[in-house]
Amino acid sequence: MAVLMAGASPVLAETPEDQLIVAFNMNNVLTMDPAAITGGEAVQILNNVYDALVQLNPETRVLEPRLAESWEISDDNMTVTFTLRDDAVFASGNPVTAHDVEYSLKRLLALNLAQASALKSRGFITEDIDTYFVAEDDKTFVLTLPQQDDPKLIMMNLAEAGRGSILDSEVVKQHEQNGDWGQAWLTNNAAGSGAFELTRWQANEYVILTRNEQFWEDAPAMTRVLMRHLPESQSQRLGLEQGDIDVGFSLAAPDLKALEANEDITVETVPSAGFYYLAASMKDEKYADPKVREALRHLIDYDGINGAIMPFFGVKKQRPINSGAFGLLPDPGYALDVEKAKALLAEAGYPDGFDTSIRVISTQQFLDSATAIQGTLAQAGINAEIITGDGGQIYGAMRERNFELLVGRGGGGQQPHPDSNLRALIYNPDNSDEAGLTNYQGWRTSFYDEGLNQQIEAALVEGDGDRQIELYEEIQQTIDKVVPSIQPFSERVVTAAYQDGIEGIVVDPWVTRFEDVTKTP
Repeated sequence: MAVLMAGASPVLAETPEDQLIVAFNMNNVLTMDPAAITGGEAVQILNNVYDALVQLNPETRVLEPRLAESWEISDDNMTVTFTLRDDAVFASGNPVTAHDVEYSLKRLLALNLAQASALKSRGFITEDIDTYFVAEDDKTFVLTLPQQDDPKLIMMNLAEAGRGSILDSEVVKQHEQNGDWGQAWLTNNAAGSGAFELTRWQANEYVILTRNEQFWEDAPAMTRVLMRHLPESQSQRLGLEQGDIDVGFSLAAPDLKALEANEDITVETVPSAGFYYLAASMKDEKYADPKVREALRHLIDYDGINGAIMPFFGVKKQRPINSGAFGLLPDPGYALDVEKAKALLAEAGYPDGFDTSIRVISTQQFLDSATAIQGTLAQAGINAEIITGDGGQIYGAMRERNFELLVGRGGGGQQPHPDSNLRALIYNPDNSDEAGLTNYQGWRTSFYDEGLNQQIEAALVEGDGDRQIELYEEIQQTIDKVVPSIQPFSERVVTAAYQDGIEGIVVDPWVTRFEDVTKTP
């Protein structure tokens, strides 16, 4: 292990056949407590240490059994009854019971840390935790929703490590201090039933995972996983080229491009959550006109941006619903059409165009995309000044509703459910400045459409699956006509590079697990 932790050697190395060496950026990994983690990197770690009731299939994003072997949704869509598998045990050897599930979810809401927001946003409140989470017996757990919702979306939320992680309640209770629900101990320790145990975590250095010999499924081929903190892309590339690293999860585009030419390295790109988009503030009278917003649709070079700027970062996408979500329609086929845009601008009273500004963070793919859009806007007479800054400055202006145009990234999508995207990008229940609904990007851009709000609410609670899909298709057709304030031009993707002998790697950090990874010389 000391050799593996050392810097890349000047001669070609080879990692052990039963150990996986992973490089990633763990600057945002601040704790190992599932209730308190933030960001995909912490999820990437804890997916291997904890199990959830259900999981999302890494390829199809369909809900699948995990600790629960089956579940039944009530006719009124208000309760989900889970039947737990009989053979699941924690790393301690304790059996996984419905009482552990009840304890874990009550703990999540009671502590009210970062991961609690996933349930709080669906109406769960701390005062009523005894009504939401009930272990009827050792193998039967009942989840009761606080309000009309789609149980599938709640389950998708609980499939993610952190909010959905099931803890060994007996072990955690042994380490409780002054009613802290074991928080102090869980900062650096774990009590899960996943394929690996957390052996050691050194902040901003490494995480060591060791095969869980009590694991209830087939034993992982890897006896140990070392996750190294290597934030510099060139260090990850060098480690891959010299064989010191098996997988690099946070490489920059130039290094990924170079690795694509290496026959011993596989570079894989998969869809992730959210979009790159052009946003217009409807507080500005120009962009309050739907004809101007429609003109913007036709002043984006979708093919050019995605072909030249977005490889390894995004793929062309024009609808505000991520790939993998049910009910998604094909893209509407918007294309750069300057003449059509000019005609729309003339109809809106701007035959000679106008002056405006585009806010954008300084990161390369954002800035390059904004520059490309600046160029195509100019072809229709729209002279856009680019204003750059860091995330706090640019998105801060958006949260304050103080901007004209903005090239950004976001839009939900961690759960493969249309509501995850639509509620982030389109829905806006109160358009007043006083509402301060900064989590809604519809509110940030001052977009408000009561009809769309009602469609989104109705689709969420529709109990018939086929009819629900039809409702989400109708919403997308309405969006085509209404022309909202945010136009996606690229769906976010994530990319990793790994040695050719590695199989079973899941690239997306939100669903990554190492239990199926194998290595061949």
